[in-house]
Amino acid sequence: MHSLVQPHAWVGLKLPSGHIRVLQVTPNTTISLGKYGSFPSNLIIHRPFHLTYELQDKQPGENFNRLRIVPASELYSDILSSSASPSLPEGATPITNDSEDAENAPPTGIEYSLVDPESGAVVARTDRAELDASARQTLSTEEIEALKKDGTDAGRDLIAKLLLSHTAIDQKTEYSLAKYKLLKTKKYIRRFCVLPMDVPMLTHWQLEAKDASKILEIREEMLGLLGCWGNVHFGGEDQYQKEGDYGVTASEKTTPEHTPGRWLVVDDTGGLLVAAMTERMGILYSPENESVKGEKESASPSAARKEFASHPKAISKAGGEHVDLETDKISQGQDTTDSKPSFQATRASHGDGKPRSNNLKVPFAHSNTLTVIHANQQPNLSFLNNYGFDITNPTQVPDHPLASHLMTISWLQLIEPELDPTYTSEMPDVSQEELRSWKANRRGTYHRKRRRWAKIRHIVDTARKGEFSGLVVASIMDPISIMRYVVPLLAGGAPIAIYSQSIEPLTALVDCYSIARRAAWVSNPPEEAAGKTLEELEHWPGNKEFPLNPSLVLGASLQTSRVRKWQVLPGRTHPLMTGRGGAEGYIFTAWRVKPAEGKVEARGKPRTKRRKVEETTKE
Repeated sequence: MHSLVQPHAWVGLKLPSGHIRVLQVTPNTTISLGKYGSFPSNLIIHRPFHLTYELQDKQPGENFNRLRIVPASELYSDILSSSASPSLPEGATPITNDSEDAENAPPTGIEYSLVDPESGAVVARTDRAELDASARQTLSTEEIEALKKDGTDAGRDLIAKLLLSHTAIDQKTEYSLAKYKLLKTKKYIRRFCVLPMDVPMLTHWQLEAKDASKILEIREEMLGLLGCWGNVHFGGEDQYQKEGDYGVTASEKTTPEHTPGRWLVVDDTGGLLVAAMTERMGILYSPENESVKGEKESASPSAARKEFASHPKAISKAGGEHVDLETDKISQGQDTTDSKPSFQATRASHGDGKPRSNNLKVPFAHSNTLTVIHANQQPNLSFLNNYGFDITNPTQVPDHPLASHLMTISWLQLIEPELDPTYTSEMPDVSQEELRSWKANRRGTYHRKRRRWAKIRHIVDTARKGEFSGLVVASIMDPISIMRYVVPLLAGGAPIAIYSQSIEPLTALVDCYSIARRAAWVSNPPEEAAGKTLEELEHWPGNKEFPLNPSLVLGASLQTSRVRKWQVLPGRTHPLMTGRGGAEGYIFTAWRVKPAEGKVEARGKPRTKRRKVEETTKE
């Protein structure tokens, strides 16, 4: 997770009203916050998250507001003043504020107080002291609107005058006075807090401000349970195919042995589940030093050559020795870079001097990967756009970790790949002489189709070999139909976690793997399963009595969880009644097992405890 606000990153701006406004921080633009004002986006770029800013008054000749970082002593001045005891012991140091925050901070030694910012006199106390008669004011609606348009002192003047104009403020209790001040502060103060767009923030924003049905009404605690029961974690360092092995796809070289850190996902939440899992795996966020890499690339020999060639006037004016010296330096730099093992050193060429990458090169990792199964032509992972990754963009930046760790496969390619035209239509090999005779558009189309075929071939072959480390599902599909095809792809001991909005589909799934069905399967197996091997029984389609093979999964259970907010006050402790409703949500958990072939016998010396009751009674 980035610690600073990056350019073109998505962030959440928390307003005083509690609403969160999600937007993309584009450099050299103006961010508008409606009635609160506007400010340049460059003022928050490359600054830390969780800072609270205050929109200051507009300067003469400027059409935007400048920002001021609100210190913590000013944000929590009421709490600090209320935590101070009325009578300090001898030798104790009272709580004091900085000189710049002294005007806004109330005096210490009392539980709560209301201070007139102009005179500095205390006009209200928590002991319900009577107000001074000179402090009583009455503001009309026209005066309030005029003060709102002026917007001086970031709205603090308007809040103070509203408190002073309240004629019954002396009758308010401590709790009522604080509640009234908080209500006016949320309405008129011009402040906001910059929050990172992580998975919990994205989930909260979709549930509260957007369409909750788009993410199947899945809550943050449900996402956490899916990640825990699915045992999703960092799966180890990347293991890429050797760069010198061309002509053979990575799937053909991969052994069927178990590779740790490979998860299978069925996601119908628009990519929210994939984002939560990749965050646990450490591959959701792009590296923070991309800008540093860009600066280094600009100083590379190839960039220097382009810059040198783009100034013909300077070349013509320069002497011959100077030109030879510069080109000599560039060639030396190129030789030093080519001496290192790199991807460019193994590229082929069409004879025109331009390097061409091998079309059968598969850029996917072998560990710490995620394979998403989808039902459409393209997967719906739109929420990954908030993290700088677009699954629908074929020219995606390869620096993003998801470009080499996220693979997508359709149900057709997984179950019957022979019916998929992209998988079966292999582009034939063409000689270099014939490629050079083609036009540029035709050559580009040939290379693009060949690369797409190699990627799909690799994804389908590795997925059908199985040995995945776990299965996590959040889908509207029938879980029984999902388990029929994905359980054989899991390794022994792999965890299974399935989320559903309602309990009925998961109850039917638990019944398929119940102890009673497993006992009936062992004692009286179905006729269709007679004489089949264990591998054939794993792919058995099932019948009416046994929809699934109950011997492949153990420990099937069902659970749910919901975090409820409580109000904790003396004599008024109760759960908040303003919580949102919606689907409760349930999770099915189990473990993949591989049945032992043959008869299983228990061996060892039995522990027998014989108690001679009669002898002890006689003694």
